[in-house]
Amino acid sequence: MSEIVLPRLGWTMDEGTFLGWLKRDGEAVKAGEPLFTIEGDKSAQEIESIAAGVLSISPTCPKIGDTVAVGALLGHILAEGGARSAEPIPAPVPAAAAVVTVQEVRSNAEPIPANSERSDRQAVTPRARRAARERGVDLDQVAGTGRDGRIRERDLPTTIPAPSARQAIARNMLRSRELTAPVTLTTTVDATNLVNLREQFKALAGGPDAIVPSFTDLFIKLSAVALKAHPRLNSIWNDGRVETLTDIHIGFAVDTEDALLVPVIRDVNALGVREISARSRQLVTRARSKSLPADAMRDGTFTVTNLGAYGIDAFTPIINWPECGILGIGAIRQVPAVVGAQIAIRSEVVLSLTFDHRIVDGAPAARFLQTLCKAAENASASLVE
Repeated sequence: MSEIVLPRLGWTMDEGTFLGWLKRDGEAVKAGEPLFTIEGDKSAQEIESIAAGVLSISPTCPKIGDTVAVGALLGHILAEGGARSAEPIPAPVPAAAAVVTVQEVRSNAEPIPANSERSDRQAVTPRARRAARERGVDLDQVAGTGRDGRIRERDLPTTIPAPSARQAIARNMLRSRELTAPVTLTTTVDATNLVNLREQFKALAGGPDAIVPSFTDLFIKLSAVALKAHPRLNSIWNDGRVETLTDIHIGFAVDTEDALLVPVIRDVNALGVREISARSRQLVTRARSKSLPADAMRDGTFTVTNLGAYGIDAFTPIINWPECGILGIGAIRQVPAVVGAQIAIRSEVVLSLTFDHRIVDGAPAARFLQTLCKAAENASASLVE
């Protein structure tokens, strides 16, 4: 007999949201077959059986939408003929449908009432109906202020239950603030060569679908160069010890409709910038189509986040715990600058490095940022390939 427990899907996961069984109580299962779906740190994942036998679901098994602690017992895999729970279990919920269900549960994990669609469909605008589904609002409890009492989007309550992905982000942000000693260093870098390098990639592109590295891709590669020279920034805090990692796996922030996700590109130091760009494009596509697996967001050793597209010059990024550092990239702007004895127009960008002062002191962190800046200022095809 083998126990079925809720696994830990990431560094920071202490609990998850149960999304439903994929097998029925008493059904035969094979090792490696998906058993149930759980949502951990911002993504849903099917959990496979570690043994073959007959599924016995615990009578105290959580319901769909319940929050469950890591290690909680969900059931057993019994040998053929073994006793099993007699309590009826709901039919399996497909993974895709389960993801929709968990987005629609209220904060007390009860499903949205059926009348959230409202029987009188003519009395609700399409935008209000869609917003009500997303926010878990019972439209029968809303007074419309439109013509003939029609409910508009502005009539919906402004205080809504936070979706599970938002709650996961909140937990991780608080954990980072509580468990790190963050310090941020900010500097301005001459990015003229970096801009010229990207223009070269664009000129060599073979068509509209050709892969052109973004500035985020370029800074991911340049960060790997700096991390190799300053491995202390490629460390994690582990039970009172500093663990310096040999692999360089860099995560990058992706803004999606539901939440901020941080997919990870592995072994960046061994990749050329074109390959980094291809992988980042695939990860962004999966993140925004809600098909990014939890494995794609694990094991990062450093993180890059870029707000330059929004016109932000400098900001204080929050460490993606338990990593040591995160690099914030601002907007690239053309400014007059002194070059030798002349005034010239140059492209400049502000970089913001937040690091955990428990792991590294200010001077080593400044040297890392200095190395990164020099790599950006001297960017060339030979450096990033």
